[in-house]
Amino acid sequence: MFDKVGTGLGVVILLMMVLVVTLTVITISMSMRLSRLANKYKTFMKGNDGKSMEAAFQARFEEVDRLVENSSDNTLDISDIKKRLNKTLTHYGIVKYDAFDDVGGRMSFALAMLDNDNTGFILDTIHSRDNCFVYIKEIVKGESYIMLSREETDALKQAVELQEEAEFF
Repeated sequence: MFDKVGTGLGVVILLMMVLVVTLTVITISMSMRLSRLANKYKTFMKGNDGKSMEAAFQARFEEVDRLVENSSDNTLDISDIKKRLNKTLTHYGIVKYDAFDDVGGRMSFALAMLDNDNTGFILDTIHSRDNCFVYIKEIVKGESYIMLSREETDALKQAVELQEEAEFF
């Protein structure tokens, strides 16, 4: 009977030893994992230049705030540019012609310059053998208060058509 108890006790001790070895291996494995995780955490919490993550986040938030402010400033600047562009003389028409029968080469011309509201001027330059005359006529919303010549009317039509084409695109 003592033999059976000794054998049973030996098996229990053997099982306990296997269990202790297994738990030791698991403990060492977990310890190594924890150590690697701690190293990764330290690396993560340290930036390339040694800054903490909190400082890095703070710097990014400040950068975002600056970008938002710059975006707001840019929006105002773009709005101002659009207002100015509407008053810029961007539409034109030009007609070259011979003002006098004895002068050739189409040296005379009518130049129409308009903004987006069809407001601007027509510059008419008449070239003769002896002189050159320059006239300017105001255009308001596509109309002149002074009678226009055929060439001036053609230049005005070109400028208005150019604007209509620009609006189409």
